[in-house]
Amino acid sequence: MSVPNAAPVAVIGAGAWGTALAWFLAEKRDRVRLWVYEPEVAAGIVAGHENKLYLPGIPLPAALEPTTSLEEAVFGVELVVFVVPSHAAASVAAALAPYLPAGAPVISATKGIEPNTLRLMSALLEERLPARRGPVFALSGPSFAVEVCRHLPTAVVLAGPAGPQAAALQGLLMTPTFRVYLSEDPVGVQLGGALKNVIALAAGVVDGLGLGHNTRAALITRGLAEMVRLGAAMDADPRTFGGLSGMGDLVLTCTGGLSRNRSVGVQLGQGKKLADILAGTRTVAEGVNTAKAAKALADRHRVEMPIVQEVCSVLFEGKEPRRAVADLMERDARYEVDQA
Repeated sequence: MSVPNAAPVAVIGAGAWGTALAWFLAEKRDRVRLWVYEPEVAAGIVAGHENKLYLPGIPLPAALEPTTSLEEAVFGVELVVFVVPSHAAASVAAALAPYLPAGAPVISATKGIEPNTLRLMSALLEERLPARRGPVFALSGPSFAVEVCRHLPTAVVLAGPAGPQAAALQGLLMTPTFRVYLSEDPVGVQLGGALKNVIALAAGVVDGLGLGHNTRAALITRGLAEMVRLGAAMDADPRTFGGLSGMGDLVLTCTGGLSRNRSVGVQLGQGKKLADILAGTRTVAEGVNTAKAAKALADRHRVEMPIVQEVCSVLFEGKEPRRAVADLMERDARYEVDQA
C-alpha cells in the first residue's frame, strides 16, 4: 500500500485515544479527518483546536478536520483507523459500511470485545464492512493518549496479515518517539489489549483497599496467566502475551495513574458503587464491559479465570471487594505452571 501525503486518512472515534491518533497522524499527513459522535465536541475542535472533553490541554493541528458525518469522514481516504468503544462498534461499523472506499485498509485501535457476540474487533469489522475493503489490522500496546501527544517514547504492535501493506502501515505510523512492531497474531494482540483492562480493575481494587505492592504484583502476574490460558484456547500465540500488547499494556494499565480502568477499581476498593462511579464520568472504562465478555468467553472455552470471575462478582453482583480478594487467596493449592 502506498499512502501519498496528499491522500486523507480517517480516524473514526474521538475519545482520548482516537483523538491522540488523529493528532499523531496529522503531524505526518496533510489531511486527517476525525469522526466525532458528539456535535459539541466537533464544534469545540473547530473553534478552539482542542478536544476539551476527552483530551484537554492538547492543541490539535489545523490538518485535523473534525466531522460528525461518516460519509464525509471517509470520502476518498486510503486508510481508516477505527477507535470506537466496543459497545458501539457494531452499530458504527454498520453505518460506516456504505461509505468505505474500495481497497482501504482498516486499523482497529479499540481495546475491547463486542459484548453481544463476543467477537474481537477485527472479526466484527471484517463481517460488518464490505468485502471490497482492504485488510483489517489491530493496533495495541502500552500507550496513554496524553503521553503520545507529549512525544514521550512509546512502543506498540500492529497485527495483521504479513506483506507489503503491513510494512507500509508500519512505516506510516513510525516516528522517532512512536515505535511500531509487526505481528501476525491479531487474536493474541487484541485479547491482550482487552483483557488487561479487566485485570486493571482488579489492580485498582487492590490499591483502593490499601493491600500493598506484594498483592498488586501477584495480581498482575496471575492475571497474565489467565490471559495466556484464554488466548491459547482461542488459538493465539502464547508468546504474544509476553509482548507489548500483553505484559506491556498490562503493567501500564495496572500501575499508571492515567488508567481509567485502574481508577474505577480504586474507587470500588474504597467502597463506592459502580453506578455512582460511572455516573461521574463521560470517559469509557472498557474493562467494565469486557469483564462480562471475558467471563463468557472463559465459560465458552472452559478456561479457568478466577480473577475475571471475581471482578464480575464485584461489578455486577454486589460482592464486597475485600471478600473477593480473600476468596482468591483461599483457593485450593496448586502448581504455578500447569503441569502436562
